[in-house]
Amino acid sequence: MTKLWELTAGEIAEAVRTRKLTAVEVTEAHLQRLEQVNPRINAVVHEFPDEAIEAARQVDAAIARGEDPGLLCGVPVTIKVNVDQKGHASTNGLRLQENLVARDDSPVVANIRKAGGIIVGRTNTPAFSLRWFTKNNLHGQTLNPRNKAITPGGSSGGASAAVAAGICTVGHGTDIAGSVRYPAYACGLHGLRPTFGRIPAYNASAADRFIGAQIMAVSGPIARSIADIGLSLAAMAAPDPRDPWYAPVPTAPRDFPKRAALTLAPDGMPVSEEVRRTLLAAAEVLKASGWDVTEMDCPPIRQAADLNAQLWMADTLFGAREMIEKEAEPDSQFVFKQMLRSAGKVDFETLMKALQSRAGLVRAWELFHRDYPVLICPVSGELPFPQQLDVSSEEAFSRVLEAQLTQRGLPAIGMPALSVAMGDIGGSPTGIQLVGPKYREDILLAAGADIEAAGYRPTVATPDWG
Repeated sequence: MTKLWELTAGEIAEAVRTRKLTAVEVTEAHLQRLEQVNPRINAVVHEFPDEAIEAARQVDAAIARGEDPGLLCGVPVTIKVNVDQKGHASTNGLRLQENLVARDDSPVVANIRKAGGIIVGRTNTPAFSLRWFTKNNLHGQTLNPRNKAITPGGSSGGASAAVAAGICTVGHGTDIAGSVRYPAYACGLHGLRPTFGRIPAYNASAADRFIGAQIMAVSGPIARSIADIGLSLAAMAAPDPRDPWYAPVPTAPRDFPKRAALTLAPDGMPVSEEVRRTLLAAAEVLKASGWDVTEMDCPPIRQAADLNAQLWMADTLFGAREMIEKEAEPDSQFVFKQMLRSAGKVDFETLMKALQSRAGLVRAWELFHRDYPVLICPVSGELPFPQQLDVSSEEAFSRVLEAQLTQRGLPAIGMPALSVAMGDIGGSPTGIQLVGPKYREDILLAAGADIEAAGYRPTVATPDWG
């Protein structure tokens, strides 16, 4: 018998809306699941069950009045600790921000509430949301419920672990260099990095970010079904005047030619045989679903990754360097040092030239997607990394950085990208990445649904180790 915490967001919303289930009983089931599994994986680091139950009661009351609470009617959701949620600390994994309590909801949190979503907890992130691993001195380390020996990903590792373990059906994440797509990949889930400007963003608890983060960082959903990704995207993308970059573009599907390009090793990045086989399998699935798939090179991605590093490190040098030193968290200090070294010289001229070159890169990708609406490429060049690999040595960090080339490059050009789960290999989840034109997440969801329909449907994992 299917348990409530195994249901999809779509199934829950329909059942609650039609009174087959109450939002309260759905929420209670997920809170019980949280109590059962979270001590083993440390995905949720802020719990507030009374608040969650009260929100569920309000949803049930709205239905009793004949009202529709919204797209996420009674759906359990988690929020990453780096965005504002009224009454809770926006820690971003930092002891320095342990008491930085938000007075208002960020736009994405407000939109989730307006859509009837029930927030059941706040999820872990590495300090400064800086890594593809999730560990910090304030909240501790998050483990992958599918395999504790490998990373749950980062920086939205808590969100992905929570979704994979059945604590929630949708996990909110943020992505500036893969922080939604990689955690989804590592935990055997789907994760969407939407187009820049698609989901409104703003944290009133902090100063506005510098230009790099303003144009590269986005929020996005992690879920166990492609339909849930689409549902939560529509809810999260509601307008909010607080974000000057917000673009009010409809999320509804539109027509498109079913053409896809397959790039096995973008810009010559090293790709393992397991990843290569997964990409080829995805291409065959799409061909069987009526897609015309052509293997070819994609537009430049390494130049885009370099641009990402320059913009991000310029932001960090001006906005967070002193905080990194003051927080004194060894892992983030090591990673920042390596990232700064990799970025090279970062000064005013570098920043201006980076922003100038970005226009040409975006142009090249838009022209490419005019002919090929979908690109199939690696999420990572390797299967999910062993825990803490990136801080084990400078050589290991360089290996991780190179494997994450597509994670780093795509945010710099603002394109939407979807991480699609495709089972596991030897106990490690695997999957592929789909990239599309700006504001055409519908194309990626259609291709992802075709892959999922071929039997690649993520299930809940129970961390049953000792």
